[in-house]
Amino acid sequence: MRGKPGVLLVNLGTPDAPTQEAVKRYLAEFLADRRVVDLPWLLWGPILHGIVLRTRPAKSAEAYAQVWTDKGSPLAAITAEQAEKLRERMGEAATIVHAMRYGRPSIASGLQALRDAGCEKVLIAPLYPQYSGATNASAADKLGEALAAMQWRPELRVLAPYYGDPAYIGALAKDLSAQLAVLPFEPEVLLLSFHGLPQRSVDKGDPYYDHCLETARLLEAAMARPGLRFETSFQSRFGRAKWLEPATDVMLAAGAGAGTKRLAIAAPGFSADCLETLEELAIRGREQFVDAGGEQYAVLSCLNAGEAGMDMLETLVRNELGDWL
Repeated sequence: MRGKPGVLLVNLGTPDAPTQEAVKRYLAEFLADRRVVDLPWLLWGPILHGIVLRTRPAKSAEAYAQVWTDKGSPLAAITAEQAEKLRERMGEAATIVHAMRYGRPSIASGLQALRDAGCEKVLIAPLYPQYSGATNASAADKLGEALAAMQWRPELRVLAPYYGDPAYIGALAKDLSAQLAVLPFEPEVLLLSFHGLPQRSVDKGDPYYDHCLETARLLEAAMARPGLRFETSFQSRFGRAKWLEPATDVMLAAGAGAGTKRLAIAAPGFSADCLETLEELAIRGREQFVDAGGEQYAVLSCLNAGEAGMDMLETLVRNELGDWL
């Protein structure tokens, strides 16, 4: 039906294949984004092309190969499934399309699909619960760039960061509690690991750190498990600059070294399982914890396209569409 609203779900992105060449293409786009690395280009450009893109793709391709599925990248497959399930839930009320900030399907192709479907009103829904310039603002930059190249300008709405939204906190509490209930052991600690960010970004005013802490505070209260110790950390450090602390790898080793034997870890800032959860936490994280003396370790899944996560996504989207429906 022409004129009905469109929804563009936006996630970060992924290489097309777990190969050095595909990873290099992806990293070249990702790491050239000034929102991601805000160093002066005269300094960063030679480092990126002369060092990083010569060394990092091989290592990253090896990591991607460990988590790749018959449907491709886990992030790509799960985001596509989220879009499909939301499409089923919304029925004829809205046209649902998904896109990636980096790689494919692009934001430009997603907008074109909505235009072709006759959408005159579009909700952009970044799947980032906590705001950051490196994610939300970067997606907005790409959106503006794509629209500037089109002879089409729909009425726009953007889903706000939902780090404290009751639907999000409730979905996390329900889903994580269910996963904890079927573990073969009782964790002493639930470590909430968020993606890291350079400290200088926060010093410049990025609210990401505060959003993560608020999510952790609200989630602990909602789960109401007095016998479980909640801790918060930040993962995926890159380069030599100071990043948000405490670092996840340090926390895993230090916790085990201090006597923690049973630990579960969750990544509530990720809307879908990806390299950072399936390889960094599930494989390397386990090694770090066990090597330091830990015994039982579990990585809890992201909300993905499960019932709790889809209930949340439908609620957020319907609330934002509001009178457009």
